[in-house]
Amino acid sequence: MGVDLGDLLERRRIEIKDLSGRWVAVDAFNTLYQFLSIIRQKDGTPLMDRQGRVTSHLSGLLYRTANLLEAGVKLAFVFDGEPPSFKADTLAERSECREKAEAAWQEAVAVGREGFKYAQAASRINSEILEDGRRLILSLGLPVISAPSEGEAQAAYMARKGDVNHVASQDYDSLLFGAPQVVRNLAITGKRKLPRKNIYVEVEPEVIRLEEELERLGISRRQLVEIGIMCGTDFNAGLDRIGPKTALKLIREKGDLETILAGREEKIDNFEEIRELFLHPPVTDDYEIKMKKPRTEEVISFLVEERDFDRERVEKTAKKIEEVYRRGQSTLDRWF
Repeated sequence: MGVDLGDLLERRRIEIKDLSGRWVAVDAFNTLYQFLSIIRQKDGTPLMDRQGRVTSHLSGLLYRTANLLEAGVKLAFVFDGEPPSFKADTLAERSECREKAEAAWQEAVAVGREGFKYAQAASRINSEILEDGRRLILSLGLPVISAPSEGEAQAAYMARKGDVNHVASQDYDSLLFGAPQVVRNLAITGKRKLPRKNIYVEVEPEVIRLEEELERLGISRRQLVEIGIMCGTDFNAGLDRIGPKTALKLIREKGDLETILAGREEKIDNFEEIRELFLHPPVTDDYEIKMKKPRTEEVISFLVEERDFDRERVEKTAKKIEEVYRRGQSTLDRWF
């Protein structure tokens, strides 16, 4: 998902401790999807409670969030709003791919074959999973921001205003939306599961700084957006056989996307609107970036009594988050 500009942009390795004391805006949808796809049993079945409700996303959200908070990283979760109309084709294509993966997974299970990669690809977010995530995040005392449209656009806006320090994302859309600093591989473990594969690779947190990259490449943010559009985004398929390096060469030679397309038979539908979305997306100022006192009893009631989590482990994790909050309050008290 998202535009892939990995061959073009330089990433600097950092350590989690470098993010201590800093606010990081997280795309809630992508985070929940990640947990839903990787936290599964060997046969690909997600974690579930006694009533058959999926809990993989809640497990990942609780324990990774607790670990990051304990390391000093402050998290704000941004939820998507209404997608732009020209994203409909992409959403329909993803839905079709998930249905095919679901059928392949069930077939693999029926004949006793390995089906984990199909199960991952079949992962889907529904309204219940989103509401579960929102409910848990609020109970943990962390900010929940409702974006008017794209969550990554809202996160980038908050970072440009200085209300958060970084945006966390595995793809590069946040840079096109103007995020000054994007963090990849935001985790404590140092390992990441490859998409649709039962393989883990060693990873370290990385940061990409937008202005440094634009200066190094000798382009404007508008031109970076046009490079992304030529390569393909969540809103368009891109040009045939055009990767990031070729797109950069074309932009340097021709200056803008209009001139490039004028010399080609191949066209990109709605490219002006897509470019405008990246440069001036719908955003809101209706949010507060502040950690509130965790509602520990609500966390325990929700996860243990409703969703069958292990009480001892949840209580231990909840106390860990309470301690993070108390340390923060103690620091504030010393300031005033």
